[in-house]
Order: sequence, then structure tokens, then C-alpha cells
Amino acid sequence: MSNSVYEINKGINRPIEFKGLKAQYIWYLGGGMVLVFMFYVVLYTAKVDTFLTLALTGLLGAGLFTTVYHLSSTYGEHGLSKALAKSKVPKIIKAKSRLPFVKKATSDLSHLKA
Repeated sequence: MSNSVYEINKGINRPIEFKGLKAQYIWYLGGGMVLVFMFYVVLYTAKVDTFLTLALTGLLGAGLFTTVYHLSSTYGEHGLSKALAKSKVPKIIKAKSRLPFVKKATSDLSHLKA
């Protein structure tokens, strides 16, 4: 008979994490590694020198790792999405006429007149 104690659901309400990468950055790194592998395959089938192919692939892979880890530590779990969304918000909205807003407001209030 064993008196083992197991922790169940120890990761509830926490983002998935793998070696310091959180949430979507794991997917970014995985997708990037697939692209790096495809880059290697293209160079290899194009009969580029093996050492040059390995050097370029290694540099590209190292750059990918440093970039993804930098983004993960800079922005955190949801920060990159927020930064990208913030850049798409217009600084100013110009309206040359109030007519579309006035028509909408009066049609919304038409049921109150009766």
C-alpha cells in the first residue's frame, strides 16, 4: 500500500509554458522552425555547398530563437497582440457631415413617439 500524494490540475488558469516561452510564442517558434527546415531543404536540393547550407540554416535558426525569446520576454503572454492592435487604431476620425449619425439616432427613437 502506497501513501503517494499527487497534485491534480496544478496548471488551472495558467498559460501553457515550455522552457520559458508562454502561450502563442510556442507556436511562433514551432512555425519558424518548420520554415527554417524548409529553407534547408530548398538549399540542399539546389545543391548549394553543405557547409554554407548548414551555416545559413544555423544562423537563421539562432536568429529565430533569439527573436522569439526576446518577444516573449518583452511583451509577455498577451502584450504582442495588444501592441499590434494598438498600432491599427486610427489616431483621428474625420466626419464631414453629421447626417449618418443623426439619421441613425432618429430612427432608433421612432418607437418612442407612439
